[in-house]
Amino acid sequence: ALPDPLDHADFYDGVTVKRGLAWIVDVILVSLITAGVVVLTLFAGLFILPAIFLGVDFLYRWVALGRRSATPGMRLLGIQFLDRNGQRFDAATALLHTIGYYLSGLTLLAQLLSIGLMFLSPRGQGLTDHILGTVAINRPRGA
Repeated sequence: ALPDPLDHADFYDGVTVKRGLAWIVDVILVSLITAGVVVLTLFAGLFILPAIFLGVDFLYRWVALGRRSATPGMRLLGIQFLDRNGQRFDAATALLHTIGYYLSGLTLLAQLLSIGLMFLSPRGQGLTDHILGTVAINRPRGA
């Protein structure tokens, strides 16, 4: 159900680099949202800023992946996720992928392994993608 990387290489061309750039866009957007939350708390949120950032980031990723199978940064760069059946993410898959994203970021070794897998595996899948059977692809026209 997933596009074959040999027969349909155009689905995977440049996706790993686009994922990295999308991540930067998403961090900037999450930071802006977090700043807005801090202002709304009359700056009391500065005392728990890391917790606010993590909470905003988690919800941002889960909701975006569950609704559109891509974060705003990914949409900007023209990529999206597919599940193991070649379908867009549902809320449960989005939740599992978001949890996997956080777990793989807990240790440097897991993070480096995930990045290495994105560059070396035929479908450009990170550690969480390999576990869940998900893949990031260039978004088809009209999708």
